[in-house]
Amino acid sequence: MSRGDQGEGDGPAAAYVFRVTVRLDPDVEGVWTEPDTFETTVFRAADPPGEPGWLYFRDNLWRGECGDAAHMREVAEDALGMSVDSIDFRELRTTRAYLDDLRAAVADDLETFNADTVDEALKQYLGSSIHVTDEV
Repeated sequence: MSRGDQGEGDGPAAAYVFRVTVRLDPDVEGVWTEPDTFETTVFRAADPPGEPGWLYFRDNLWRGECGDAAHMREVAEDALGMSVDSIDFRELRTTRAYLDDLRAAVADDLETFNADTVDEALKQYLGSSIHVTDEV
């Protein structure tokens, strides 16, 4: 689904943003592409804090980068249905309300994040890559 397919206000309150290099590998002999790679931006909706999947950032990111790049390339390949040469985490794009809910959920369980403060926990996983906006 493209961003344009969403109605006003129907988008997620937050999304993980990745820069991905995709490789085109035509399966038909005598067919090729130039260039055979291109960069695109991939968004993954962030699950609401406390809901299943909300710990995505803890499980997949470390200090603002993909914790396991090979795994994240495989995940992106499955989602996109094409080869992925590289993937880089760019930011958590979020509304203020989502970030407030995320901070509250992290505060409720700091032990899970092996951190003394919410700021420390978020920095451990997201680095400084949190972008607060009115619309995701």
